[in-house]
This record gives sequence, structure tokens and C-alpha cells, in this order.
Amino acid sequence: MAPGSNHPTASRHVAVIGAGAAGLVAARELRREGHSVVVLERGSQIGGVWAYTSQMEPDPLSLDPARPVVHSSLYKSLRTNIPRECMGFTDFPFATRPHDGSRDPRRHPGHSEVLAYLRDFAKEFDIEEMIRFETEVVRAEPVADEENIGKWRVESRSSDAVSDEIYDAVVVCNGHYTEPRHALVSGIDSWPGKQIHSHNYRVPDPFKDQVVIVIGSSASGVDICRDIAKVAKEVHVSSRSTSLETYEKLPGYDNLWLHPTIETAREDGSVVFKNGKTVYADTIMHCTGYKYYFPFLDTKGEVTVDDNRVGPLYKHVFPPALSPGLSFIGLPWQITPFPMFELQSKWVAAVLSGRVSLPSQDEMMEDTKAFYDKLEASGIPKRYTHLMPDDSQFEYDNWLADQCDYPRIEKWREEMFYIGFKRIYAQSATYRDNWDDDHLIVEAYDDFVKFMSSYPELLPMLKT
Repeated sequence: MAPGSNHPTASRHVAVIGAGAAGLVAARELRREGHSVVVLERGSQIGGVWAYTSQMEPDPLSLDPARPVVHSSLYKSLRTNIPRECMGFTDFPFATRPHDGSRDPRRHPGHSEVLAYLRDFAKEFDIEEMIRFETEVVRAEPVADEENIGKWRVESRSSDAVSDEIYDAVVVCNGHYTEPRHALVSGIDSWPGKQIHSHNYRVPDPFKDQVVIVIGSSASGVDICRDIAKVAKEVHVSSRSTSLETYEKLPGYDNLWLHPTIETAREDGSVVFKNGKTVYADTIMHCTGYKYYFPFLDTKGEVTVDDNRVGPLYKHVFPPALSPGLSFIGLPWQITPFPMFELQSKWVAAVLSGRVSLPSQDEMMEDTKAFYDKLEASGIPKRYTHLMPDDSQFEYDNWLADQCDYPRIEKWREEMFYIGFKRIYAQSATYRDNWDDDHLIVEAYDDFVKFMSSYPELLPMLKT
């Protein structure tokens, strides 16, 4: 299907909360479907988490609910952990553009290139004209009066005004990399060292000559421990995915060790790992992920966040009791994000127009409960509800595509994702610059050209 406009049965007035990648593509898809769209963005630019800032929150653990919140969680050295070809929207390739030297041509580019790509996207589809910048949503709730049943009241605040507006629907795209989760460490309250969450990490310089413990061995933990190791005296990584006996030096580093989880922290500044090793540390870095957080949302209990499960949600998007007026884009994680955001947005837009129908509320609740029961029976904790490992993300993407009568995810994109993740574990220090999937790159570019041959104005985006 070409990416042109469809013919909706109804046009809705829709508020999109957030102008990151999810909010941008949601706005595009909603307008394509014929809806009237206002994007409310508390920052001064698009990009969401991809808008890097050197600013950090004054509370390094981000525990104070009254703290001034910094939205971005990027560190200066961050590069994408999936290839750009795999990462881009389906009809707007994240290809290497002709540039004047200001762009990053690498297959795993730095964060500034991702932001530049999102700016290209916003410019191409005239999205910024729908955005109100420096406008924070402070409350979104179903309208109570009978005249506006099914509608939503959205209160927002900017530097010069407070607005109280009625919308037909609200699409929540506020991201989930702002409110940190922390490790629970026995004895930590009396431990005298410094603690910081990776949300507030930018550069390694403050850790020069220190002994640093990094809790967590997922993407940010792997990157940050290596970043800090360039300047620190020692770096010790605590990972719950390692065996209790683990104590090993990471290849290529003389000052970087891997341990299991922490047993306890002590008043004398020592930290004891479950492998029996004791380390006197200056700083503990929590690379332990984030919480879903919607302080503006008042659904009278119809949507809750319980151990990081946002629910109940039908297919991670619609709360059955409030659908289709409320939806969420971008909750799943460990995924190829931008294509999934796009497909979720297409589905939401089509449902709001009436072109695609949802099951009944009871049927959606039954489906959602069955999904939760399956997770519980498999021993999967609630906090992993929105995790999509293995094939599940592409099965989900293709289900969304089928709902909207849109082409399924390309096979080369799936293969590129799987090969890339294998490289991460097999060659974690070098995978971004050494790869063996050139055949998939060729296939991706051929596919891009075929797809855009009907849109000659887009062809210059491809590398010439």
C-alpha cells in the first residue's frame, strides 16, 4: 500500500502528548487519516529522548518527585545498538544522506544523527506546524459532563498561559526513559559513597581515578562501563544474569571486572558481591532501567502502573474501558522502535476514523487477561509485560500491519535485527563497526528504491 491518505468515516480532534519519535509519527498518521491534530511538547524542540543535553538533574538518583526533570537520558558517546537501515520508519529510510560533513554516516550512528533523522522526518511531513512547544500537559482526564461523554479534557501549561481544552481522543507518546528504576542494595542507606542513575550520566570525566561499580549489564550498562573504564581506576560490573561464582576481567581491559549481584554495602565504603569479592568503591552507577510514568493522566483507576505493567491494555495500546479515546504509543521495549511506533500509530488513526473496528470491551478485556495469564504461567514477572523478546515483536508488528491493510515488516529488517543482536553478545566491544550482513544492506536499499519509486521527490534521501 502506498503511504498516501486514506478516506476516514470520521475526523477526530486529537491531542498527542510528546514530540519524540512516537509523537511525530503518531501526528503524521493521524493527519493522514484525516484527523485534526495538536501535539503538546514540554520541550523546545522535537526528538524526545534523542534530544541530547549536557544538563543533569540536581538529584543524581532522581528520587525527589519535586526535582526539575531533564527529559533526555542520553550519554555523550551513545551510538545506536541496531543498524540505521533496520531502525528507520518503513516509508522514510534512515539511509546515509549526502551531507556536508555535519552528519554521521556510520551504520550505528551517534545520537545526534538520530535527532537529525527525526528532524528530516518532521520537515518532510510538515509536522512542526502541529506542535505546541514548551507546553506541558498537567492533566488529561475523561470529560464528566453528559454533553461531552467520551471526550477528553486536557489541561496544559506554557510560560504565558494555562489552557483547558476538549479533545475527542488523547494519544500518549511521552516515552519511558525519564523516571529511573533503582537496584535494591542491602545496607545502601549507610554506605558513604556517591550514587547516580545512568539517566544523569553524560561523560566519564567526573569518574577519573575512581573505583566505580556499575549495576546492570544491558545496553546502557555495557556502554557506560566501557566509557568510564577509559578514565577510572577500576570499574566493576554487577550483573544478575551472571552465575554467582563469576569474577572475570572483560577482554581488552585491565581495569574492568564482571561480578554477579551485590550481597551488601557497608558503612566502611566496601561493597560485597555474591561471589565473595569485596570492593571499596567511590561511586555506584545504577544502569537499571526506567519506570512508566504518567503523572498527568487521571483515568479514575481504569489505567494503572503496577510493577511497570501499564494496564489493562489491549495489545499494549488501548485500555478497553476507555478505548478508543485513550491510547499509548511506544510502550514495548527491546524492539526495533520506529517501525513499531509507526504501525501502532496507523492502527490508532484507523480505529479513531472508524475505518478499523476494535473488538467489544469485554472481548478486549478477555484477550488482555489471557495475555497476562500466559505471562504468569510462564513465570514472567509483571515488570516484563511490555518486553518483546525473540520473534514476538515482529509477530506483533505484522498483526498491526494486517489490521491496517499495510505491508508486513520486511524480512531483511527482521534478519538484520537478529544478526545485530547476536553480534552484540558475541562482540560487544566492536559490533557497531564490524558486521557481516552486507547482503541485507543491499536488499534494504533495493527495497527502499522500489518503495519510493512512486515518490521521486523522496529519492534524493538515498545515498547516491
